[in-house]
Amino acid sequence: MDWLEFEKEALAKGYKAVCGVDEAGRGPLAGPVCAAAVILPEGVVIDGVNDSKKLSEKKRESLFDVIREQTLAYSIAYATVDEIEEINILNATMLAMRRAIDGLNVKADYAMIDGNRLPQLDIDGECIVKGDAKSMSIACASILAKVSRDRLLYKYAEEYPMYGFDKHKGYGTTAHREAILKYGPCPYHRKSFLKKLYK
Repeated sequence: MDWLEFEKEALAKGYKAVCGVDEAGRGPLAGPVCAAAVILPEGVVIDGVNDSKKLSEKKRESLFDVIREQTLAYSIAYATVDEIEEINILNATMLAMRRAIDGLNVKADYAMIDGNRLPQLDIDGECIVKGDAKSMSIACASILAKVSRDRLLYKYAEEYPMYGFDKHKGYGTTAHREAILKYGPCPYHRKSFLKKLYK
């Protein structure tokens, strides 16, 4: 498998700064959605990088700094719980992705987005379904987004230990749902995601 197939195709079309973009945290009941954008130097494959869901937490953590050191540019951005509530999770995800691309200190001229929806961008781009398992740039972005969001949830766990955010990272596990029913939601919970709990 060629981890750089999509990057090479974009470069062959004349683009100079190709970024891979992915998000973490669309599905959880709590916390923001996080997106990352990564521009790699041409031809660079980072050893050990894969779709973040296929890597252990320890492996993702060890790759986090390696990726940041080897990129030409990277950016990590969020859409808040309030924004998720106001504009819905899909639009908030697109917003976080745009923020990540805009935050790059090298301006990208082409964006490869994991998934099947393209945010409104002022540069050219494409969607790549399961891109985090096909593109090195997207896989790197996937790891940066996942680790960044997980670290945030560890902080939430210190503030609200009763929910177990450090264990489930905000996802709707049985223990998490039971804690919400017992203690009620905290400010980090997405209220619109909890409606089914109270039926």
